[in-house]
Amino acid sequence: MSDLIVSERLEHVTRLTLNSPASLNALSDAMLAALSARLATLAEDRETRVVILRGAGKAFCAGHDLKEMQAARQAPDKGAAYFLDLFTRCGAVMQMIPTLPQPVIAEVHGVATAAGCQLVASCDMAVVAEGARFGVNGVNIGLFCSTPMVALSRNVPRKAAFEMLTTGEFIDAARARELGLVNRVVAAAALSEATLGFAQTVANKLTAAVKIGKRAFYEQVSMTLADAYAYTAQVMTQNMLLRDTAEGVQAFIEKRPPDWQAH
Repeated sequence: MSDLIVSERLEHVTRLTLNSPASLNALSDAMLAALSARLATLAEDRETRVVILRGAGKAFCAGHDLKEMQAARQAPDKGAAYFLDLFTRCGAVMQMIPTLPQPVIAEVHGVATAAGCQLVASCDMAVVAEGARFGVNGVNIGLFCSTPMVALSRNVPRKAAFEMLTTGEFIDAARARELGLVNRVVAAAALSEATLGFAQTVANKLTAAVKIGKRAFYEQVSMTLADAYAYTAQVMTQNMLLRDTAEGVQAFIEKRPPDWQAH
C-alpha cells in the first residue's frame, strides 16, 4: 500500500505522488486508504509547512477505479453497502485536505477526471500544465458525478459546474483558471519547478499564521456575513497576540526581515 503514495521531503515542503500510472492513478480502495494514511500522518507533522499532491505517469488522476467498481457490482457478496461505503470513504479523504493544517497544492498534468477533478477542487490551490484537461465525465457512462459535484460546485460558478456535469465535456487549463478551479497555468516542462517554487513561497510565511488562516478560511465560508466577521475578528485577535506576529509587524516598521522563532 505504501508504494501507491510516494512521499518526498523538500525542506519544509512534502510532495506526495499518486503512484499507480498504469491505472492513471485511479482512486482504488487501496489508493484511497494509502492517501488517507498519508494525510493523517501529515496532520501531525510539525516540519511540513506545505503539501504538494501530484500524479505519476501521463495523468494526474482518472477518478474512481471503474474496473474495481464493476467487479464489486458483479460480486455476490457486495452491493449497495459497498458503493455507499466507497463514496463515503472517498468523501472523507477529500474532506481531510481542507482540514489539514498545511496548505495543499495540486500539481496537475494530463487529465483530472471525475473524482480526480474532485481531488483538484478539494486542494487549497492548484498549479497546472498547459495541455491539462479537467472533467466530471461520469454522465457519459450513465453515472452522474454527484460526489465530485460537491467540491466542484464550491470552486466554480454554478452554471459552469452544471454544464460540466451534464455535458461530460472536458475544459482545458486556461478555462479552468478562468473559472477559478486552478490558480496558475505553466509550461508542462516547468510544472514541477513552478509548483515547488509556489509551495516554497507559502512555506516561507509564518506557519502559525497560515495554519490559523486556513482553518478560518473554510470555517467562515459557510457562515452568514455577520457571523463570519464576528468569527474572524476573534481569529485575527488570536493571531495578533502571537509573539512572532508582533515581531513581524515590528520588522515591517523597521524595514528589516522578521526574526521568527517558531516559524
